[in-house]
Amino acid sequence: MVRSNQKPHLVLLSAPAHLQPVIELGKRLVTCQDVKVTIIVASFVQSAPAESRMVQAALATKLFDVIHLPPADICNLVEPGDKGITSLSAAMHVVKPDFQAAILGLETLPTALVVHVFAIECLGIADELKIPKYVFVSTNAWFLATIVYTPVLDKEVEGEYADKKEPFALPGCSSIRAEDLPDPMLLRTKANYREFLKIGIEIPKADGILVNAWEELQPKTLASLRDGNLLGGVVKAPIFPVGPINSEGSSALKSELFDWLDKQTTDSVLYISFGSMGGLSLEQMLELAWGLELSQQRFIWVVRPPIEKPGSGSVPKFGNIGDDMSSYLPEGFISRTRDKGVIVPQWAPQVEILSHPSCGGFFTHCGWNSAIECITNGLPMIAWPLYAEQRMNATLLTEEMGIALRSETLPSKGVVGREEIEKMVRKIFVDEGGRQMRARVKELKLSAETAWSNGGSSYDALAKMVKHSQKKAIEIDV
Repeated sequence: MVRSNQKPHLVLLSAPAHLQPVIELGKRLVTCQDVKVTIIVASFVQSAPAESRMVQAALATKLFDVIHLPPADICNLVEPGDKGITSLSAAMHVVKPDFQAAILGLETLPTALVVHVFAIECLGIADELKIPKYVFVSTNAWFLATIVYTPVLDKEVEGEYADKKEPFALPGCSSIRAEDLPDPMLLRTKANYREFLKIGIEIPKADGILVNAWEELQPKTLASLRDGNLLGGVVKAPIFPVGPINSEGSSALKSELFDWLDKQTTDSVLYISFGSMGGLSLEQMLELAWGLELSQQRFIWVVRPPIEKPGSGSVPKFGNIGDDMSSYLPEGFISRTRDKGVIVPQWAPQVEILSHPSCGGFFTHCGWNSAIECITNGLPMIAWPLYAEQRMNATLLTEEMGIALRSETLPSKGVVGREEIEKMVRKIFVDEGGRQMRARVKELKLSAETAWSNGGSSYDALAKMVKHSQKKAIEIDV
């Protein structure tokens, strides 16, 4: 039974490889709304060590309790060619009994459940507990619009979406071109598409939807998701735009890299990283290196071994991590660019680099977390989408928001030449078009700050979500 004076206790469930946004949402709930939060973590066996480190860092904040469920072993449940959403759904199916047991074992039972969109397999547990249920979409509102409208497209469109020449209309939103569709929609016969479709069917069953955007960032799409004559007629549940939800990093980091950054002028350094799963072919790495050198601009490049297949693309298989970096960069590149750039193997503290005053742009794979980090630091982007929903993110950032550039050739379709890379880099830092993008993204940075100020749109949306959950809990209890 939920008492009207009971302090709200929200349980947040992450999906494997999608923990950080859930942790950051938990921080917002505790610090802005004074609710009790318990985060329950699902992980793959192979990703468990990395997520354990995130759990320890989250526990150190002493803001909430964190329970790390036994990692899911799905090696016998998913075909080798069916990665992505199929793997996520399989993992959530495996951990579901442990998740239910963890909730029932809590000292204080939850008053509401919030599941990451890729953990939606567990949404129905809220019905068994007789508590309200919410979905957290950690990417943008256009992605939410696409996934909830996919069940409609599934009935209306014959054949493969990828073969269609005309863009797909989303009521009240920007239409989406076939080449920008999220990966699961590219092959309708695959398990990934069936899981994507299932998520689109399940989302409207929630009592509410939280999305990692804010009113001023995507007003048109959010309006459609609320309008009963447009996408609101499909979604039905209330929408709570609570973005930007992103990590703020640490200001105390010290290293040779930051010593170097401290010596550079404001807005002068390009940061290049393609995320934990983004890979380039050897040919593309060479062209990128030449393009950077030709541009004569300063850079920090997080370099990983090239992927072992031609072209750039999704689900890469990387080369030997122990390889000497000079073996897959142009001969003499590292020595020739020593005064201009820094090569970092494997990983770099991205949040801290992007927030440094010397950082002036981001060459990015367009994962939404990275895009949000860029916007909140007022940095223009070179969009280099590779997999998942990154192509639609790139289109959103370039065509709708006007804060990014992209190559004429899709990086996932072919090799982008050094001349085009040089041109894009110089446009960000030298040309008038770059100055206009910088001014626009700084406007969005300000809107993001305003959204989370007391009385701002996201601050208020989170408050409304908590109040909605309290009201809903009482209704269910009756």
